[in-house]
Amino acid sequence: MTELFTLARLGAPGREVPVVRSGGRLLDARGVAFDFDAAFFADGGIDRVREALGDLPEFDGDGQRVGAPIARPGKIVCIGLNYRDHAEETGAALPAEPVVFMKDPSTMVGPFDDVLIPRGSTKTDWEVELGVVIGTTARYLASPDEALAHVAGYAVSHDVSEREFQLERGGQWDKGKSCETFNPFGPDLVPAEHVDDPQQLGLRLSVNGESRQDGSTANMLFSVAHVVWYLSQFMVLHPGDVINTGTPAGVALGLPGTPYLREGDTVELEIDGLGRASQRMVQA
Repeated sequence: MTELFTLARLGAPGREVPVVRSGGRLLDARGVAFDFDAAFFADGGIDRVREALGDLPEFDGDGQRVGAPIARPGKIVCIGLNYRDHAEETGAALPAEPVVFMKDPSTMVGPFDDVLIPRGSTKTDWEVELGVVIGTTARYLASPDEALAHVAGYAVSHDVSEREFQLERGGQWDKGKSCETFNPFGPDLVPAEHVDDPQQLGLRLSVNGESRQDGSTANMLFSVAHVVWYLSQFMVLHPGDVINTGTPAGVALGLPGTPYLREGDTVELEIDGLGRASQRMVQA
């Protein structure tokens, strides 16, 4: 079996160093990757990392900020209402096809970075999601059976949302999803080969230590494979693109009293096998 390894990026924003975690060691990946970006995935970068594991030098990551495990994606495509319980808690009808919207790629930040509550916001909400990173170009896939071969890996994704901007201000959802810092991602990218079944992962989120979301990707209305196949019928998915696959029940919008996020709140997220993340809410 291939030695387990994950990809991460450490350092100040814009100056992150690509590293590999493997066997309890932190390794400098700069010998095989300028960065974990579109070019890296398109050029078989994960294969190069796997082959070089025994030769990569160790990296001193003490005190280093953890950035998003991939460089800014070309696009972030999101799937709304993809869990039955979440659709029900928001009062929405179950979709017959995946609900698709886009999120500004510049929203991606590190998994422990602060999240900025937008000016004028009173309805900033949380959403823990399975993030999917595309590894090879997917266009007009013939069936969902082909889809997972195009996935590079998986990560914890936080699809932060402003519900008033999203739902009450007219137009499309994007403006409630694309505020600055609204997509913490990581800590690591786990290569697809190390995730046995993306439809058997537990997702959990808490706010100030109180459990809010506790679900499983088994309850997705549309599986990862279906979503990748479906999107490929409408757009080209390029290496390094990200798909946020939806969130289970427990968001503030669906809870009694709608306890939206406020300055000083701390959100903690985790997905089985993909790691944990934590963000503090600050006012923009």
